[in-house]
Amino acid sequence: MTPPVKKRPQTTLSLVDNDPAELPVDALVVGVHSQADGLLLATGAESVVAAFDGALTDTLRLLGATGAANEITKLATLGTLTAPVLVAVGLGPEPTGAAPRPEVLRRAAASAVRSLAGTAKAALALPLPDDADAPEAVRGVAEGALLGAYQFAGYKTGDRARRRAAVPAVQIHVPDAKDKAAKAELARAAVVCAAVARARDFVNMAPNELRPPAFADAVAQAATDAGLTVEVLDEKALKKGGYGGILAVGMGSAAAPRLVKLTYTPTKKKKVARVALVGKGITFDSGGVSIKPSAGMWEMKSDMAGAAAVASVMIAVAALKPAVAVTAYVPMAENMPSATAYRPGDVVTMYGGKRVEVHNTDAEGRMILADAIVRACEDGCDYLVETATLTGGQVTALGKRISGVMGTEELCERVRVAGEAVGEPMWPMPLPEEVRRGMDSDIADICQINASGDRSAHMLQGGAFLSEFVADGVPWAHLDIAGPSFHTGEPTGYLAKGGTGIPVRTLLALLDDLAG
Repeated sequence: MTPPVKKRPQTTLSLVDNDPAELPVDALVVGVHSQADGLLLATGAESVVAAFDGALTDTLRLLGATGAANEITKLATLGTLTAPVLVAVGLGPEPTGAAPRPEVLRRAAASAVRSLAGTAKAALALPLPDDADAPEAVRGVAEGALLGAYQFAGYKTGDRARRRAAVPAVQIHVPDAKDKAAKAELARAAVVCAAVARARDFVNMAPNELRPPAFADAVAQAATDAGLTVEVLDEKALKKGGYGGILAVGMGSAAAPRLVKLTYTPTKKKKVARVALVGKGITFDSGGVSIKPSAGMWEMKSDMAGAAAVASVMIAVAALKPAVAVTAYVPMAENMPSATAYRPGDVVTMYGGKRVEVHNTDAEGRMILADAIVRACEDGCDYLVETATLTGGQVTALGKRISGVMGTEELCERVRVAGEAVGEPMWPMPLPEEVRRGMDSDIADICQINASGDRSAHMLQGGAFLSEFVADGVPWAHLDIAGPSFHTGEPTGYLAKGGTGIPVRTLLALLDDLAG
């Protein structure tokens, strides 16, 4: 049964090419650049400037506008425009000889749309190039508008549930509203951002509403509705199959673990690349017997962000239909302390037979991922990409905006490029042999962490452990998204508070690359 979450307000996009000054909307958004000597109105809003008889820039400056990236300044038009409200969104300095980058437009559109929550209809007249880069710019604006409109419906009741809804209708001003490439970008943005929103919803849910069986049911139902092939292994099937890592982590919880497999097969008969996606699905991580500090533990409801992203990517893949075969493996468990929980000192026989000595039950993600990775390689794949909120070491090393990427050099570079293109930065990290040697066990094939308890290179330890379970010759990449997957501050750009949906857009861009 799908967990009971309120329906999220939906935002629809459309293209218009009418005069922005005469668009029948409640609010019109234009771009503003910062300059050393003041403000500069961005291209695309010339008729708006004319409607104010050249006084718009001075008026915005008096209202405190500087043109800094994502800054919002609003003013009443008092009949000067058809729209009663004009919103100027900062784009930063004017780029030399080019329109703003798609990422700049994406963040600006998101900031503007978020500031207009409660508005019925808005239009974005942001600067777009008139060359081959135009579709990518339209994609940026469209994605920004949809991501900025995101709101988690939540669990509030009565009057507290009444809050300003997202803008239900957003128009994007383009040179030609009938342009096929622009229309295609709008359609793609709707699918991609729906996937991001789904991942965010999963992450933002209360952990008592999304324990492994409920999470598996929700993913399976959505995937079935999307036309994917679905296989769900419950605790009995996991035990019969020998999935020791998933079972060990799930032993401490009354909510049994699951492994969900989702398969997309392209309709084209020609030979295509086979890609395996794996996502960590720890629906709540208490640390188990090696319990975490209580401060901030509530954020551990987000420890299934990798699984949420991978499942959501698969549903988008079913709609986008890339020329690549994609299979997702989503292990799910709840890591709890109890009389039945696995312990430090245990030796666990993993799927495939490798034996792991456990030193810290809070290093549980790598245990469930290892089982799923072995299964993915056993089924056969040409590329394997796994993503997880794996280590606090990622946050220490790279912060909360940049994910760490480890694995095969060529594939890691393709992941990095894909992430950079969509605004989800990734940084390749090494897997030194000395880190792996530090995980040698005296009694098993490998220790789950550094055998002496040394936490240095903690992020790399996670990657080194997982590398042991990837079949020889399979290009692979491990994405540690511990920080970037959950935003604890106020909304900024297209990042809402809570789940971010990272790395959904990176994985979809990577699949496009691998399909090409």
